[in-house]
Amino acid sequence: MEMPHYISVFLDDERYEKIKGTPLEEKITYLFGGQLKSLIVEVPEEKSEQILKAFDKARIDSRGYIEDVPVAFRRALFEEIAKEKSLDVIDKVLERLDELVEAAKKEDEYIPPPDIE
Repeated sequence: MEMPHYISVFLDDERYEKIKGTPLEEKITYLFGGQLKSLIVEVPEEKSEQILKAFDKARIDSRGYIEDVPVAFRRALFEEIAKEKSLDVIDKVLERLDELVEAAKKEDEYIPPPDIE
């Protein structure tokens, strides 16, 4: 029996505005007393395996959530959600997997800390 996994897509105010007023708004999960909003994307097991193979730091936690995927992957996932107004977008994101793997490699390079005065 295949078990789906999940990816939580966190919503800041800017992202929330992009889905506000759509059917997605009803699917928002509120955490920490409503201080944090997220959308939960269900990922079939075979698609989870593709993600885990593509990103060596990715893992599945004890809740069945795929964690430690690169920022580029999470960004692409939200872009598709906002464009399609649907959570059923994992196939479209995986079509861009090669591009996302390359973007993820750049994330591993040194990124200097921001200048704070």
